[in-house]
Amino acid sequence: MSKPSSRQELVDYCLRRLGAPVLEINVDDDQIDDLVDDALQFFQERHFDGIEKMYLKYKLTQQDIDRGQGKKVSNPIGIVSTTSPSVSIPGMGSTTFTFEEDSNYIQVPDSVIGIDGVFKVDTSGLSAGMFNVAYQIFLNDVYNFTAIELLNYSMVKSYLETINYLINTDKSIRYTKRQNRLYIDTNWGGLVVGDYLVISCYRILDPNDFPKVYNDSFLKMYLTSLVKKQWGQNLIKFQGVKLPGGIELNGRQLYQDAIAELDDIKSRMRNEYEMPALDMIG
Repeated sequence: MSKPSSRQELVDYCLRRLGAPVLEINVDDDQIDDLVDDALQFFQERHFDGIEKMYLKYKLTQQDIDRGQGKKVSNPIGIVSTTSPSVSIPGMGSTTFTFEEDSNYIQVPDSVIGIDGVFKVDTSGLSAGMFNVAYQIFLNDVYNFTAIELLNYSMVKSYLETINYLINTDKSIRYTKRQNRLYIDTNWGGLVVGDYLVISCYRILDPNDFPKVYNDSFLKMYLTSLVKKQWGQNLIKFQGVKLPGGIELNGRQLYQDAIAELDDIKSRMRNEYEMPALDMIG
């Protein structure tokens, strides 16, 4: 099928590209399964069509706040202590050092591959409820669009945003994909049970939910070259073996051709499909 919509159809497409069923592709089914997983992981981590921008909300619990403050909770996730090996200090004898790691994080789904930030985790400052300055301006002044000049209103809004930014700085966050932990460095005691954290993140596209992923032109091309490389690697040990009819196996040539194709594909990935790095100035 030229437009694969499932895992097996994608595998069959790649094998046909390599010559099946006219040729016997000497690659085991388990090897092909591993290659499909590798190709999907590369596609989801590097290709702009392999991810989607997503906003996830998380409702805070009392246990989250207690852990963020370093309190002991019934959940086994808590403060982690690490003690260094005993060392000798001149004039003080033998001693050890104990380090504690706080548990001010929330566990995010495995499908999340990157996090941009967390929207305001508190409502203090100039934007608190009915005492919001912008709300008061609308309530008292902007009862119709002729009561205030829009230029003046825009300048006031910009000024208030600047003050709010200086008073309520964005909270620092730390996140790594391999841990799936979003650390939020803030005063957890100021958070309220039931409030929501809104997380700006990137989530991978699961091909089981979005079958069109299997028909992506890059994924088909990349997986075909991976299977070709594995095929050549399997045949390298039979270099020079004669088959009936005088045909000679040349696994090394298959392997080298696949390596060259993969190098070209990865170069195209960097130049055409990968999201560019964001430069920071100042």
